[in-house]
Amino acid sequence: MQSNTKFRRTLGATAAAAVLAGTVLAGAGAAAAPPGKSDEGRSVPASKISIQLYSYLSWQGQVGIDGVLAELDEIGYRNVEPFGAPGGFGSYEDYSAAEFRDVLKGYGLKAPSSHGGTSEATFEATLDDAKDLGQKYVGSGGFAAPGIGGGYENVLATAETMNRLGERSKKNGTGKFFGHNHQSEFTTQYADPVTGEMKSAWEILVENTDPRWVTFELDTFWAADAGVDVAALLEEHGDRVELLHIKDGDLNGDARGIPGDVGEGDMDWAPILEAAHGKVKLYVVERDGAPADAEFAQDSFDFLTSFTY
Repeated sequence: MQSNTKFRRTLGATAAAAVLAGTVLAGAGAAAAPPGKSDEGRSVPASKISIQLYSYLSWQGQVGIDGVLAELDEIGYRNVEPFGAPGGFGSYEDYSAAEFRDVLKGYGLKAPSSHGGTSEATFEATLDDAKDLGQKYVGSGGFAAPGIGGGYENVLATAETMNRLGERSKKNGTGKFFGHNHQSEFTTQYADPVTGEMKSAWEILVENTDPRWVTFELDTFWAADAGVDVAALLEEHGDRVELLHIKDGDLNGDARGIPGDVGEGDMDWAPILEAAHGKVKLYVVERDGAPADAEFAQDSFDFLTSFTY
């Protein structure tokens, strides 16, 4: 099994060794394994990898969204996760949802998920845009109103909102509604009024949302930064997590973690990916405030498609 630590620096040597080994085996009459693969493990297929476009907001400001998409296509991405709203905000620039879908198609890309609005008052427009984009999941970078602050009852009310939005999205043909965590969904805890057990807001949401309508996009790095054993969480609740934000970086103890390229930080990916296997549908790469060049997207894609678990 490959180690994820400083993966990029060893990728070239590993690939070269694999090719050499394959050549020797082939010469001896044995079938050579494809580069980056292993008889003892598996890796994430490119078809299931996406990238959150918020990562490249600063780069988009320099080269435009088309410039970013062209680079992602060149690397090998097939999916992206836009943020904002069509027609002038976030990833979409001045494109409508239908126009953005055509732009993506021109680069061989799709948008199966996005981070958009969760207001019930405007959700019909959100669903119209989601259908135009061809989404399979509808959600945001946070959670619906009233939110997780203010007590246990507020978290229950948020779960009820998520159920309503999720049912509407499923009936719209745009799939389940999801919420995306940061640290506070795990560090915010309340006593269960029946058992007295302390539970995180995230756990309360999972327990009180309908799996027919609602799923979760687990941000692996922010969960780990909150002290969560991510692999154990996926073992317990993996049937409710259909999207993963694949994020890496330096976990700074009591200080806030610093995101970096996937495979070059402190995250222990083997048990996480093993626990996610067969449950997670989309692996969405993200780095908050990524530098304005292709290195983060390239390194992270190379890691996910080559790392075996």
